[in-house]
Amino acid sequence: MKSVIRKLVVSVEETHVEIGREVSPPTRKAVAIAVIANPFAGRYVESLDELSAIGEELGELLGRRCVQALGIEPAAAESYGKAAIVGEAGELEHAAAILHPKLGAPLRKAVQKGAALVPSAKKMGAPGTPIDVPLGHKDAAFVRSHFDAIEARVADAPRAAEIVVAVAVTDSGRPFPRVGGLQKNEIKGEDGLR
Repeated sequence: MKSVIRKLVVSVEETHVEIGREVSPPTRKAVAIAVIANPFAGRYVESLDELSAIGEELGELLGRRCVQALGIEPAAAESYGKAAIVGEAGELEHAAAILHPKLGAPLRKAVQKGAALVPSAKKMGAPGTPIDVPLGHKDAAFVRSHFDAIEARVADAPRAAEIVVAVAVTDSGRPFPRVGGLQKNEIKGEDGLR
């Protein structure tokens, strides 16, 4: 099934200065958000396959939009994450159906590779509800310099029968990381952990 998209929002956050120090090159995070109709709003449905198919469609669309917004080649993407907010006529399981079974594979294709699990968050909310999209390195979950988040919010969404779906991609980790752990130049990228 093709999603019914009411609105798409794409933004890029750049950090140029942190604690009085220049960040060069700036760290950049992109978030792409789709506000979609919830086909199961207001009723219980046993099979959520329709939402899983929508997740697959949105993984490609939103991942590609993030990479385009950053102006990078897919291989230059370093971190990713996903999140969803379900309006009050839906249920939390609707967000899970979009985010988990099928969204990851097309997102990985959009950022080239992506051996690590895609961090995720989900919640119920009214219009204007924010959600922090968790971020982690796309190829190695143990890279602490890339543990981060970016807020996703749409002022008029989700309406009761909508779902806000967000994907985030970065071209770098946090500014001036210094909490140790696996460094990005040490990544093997074989098991999604190291």
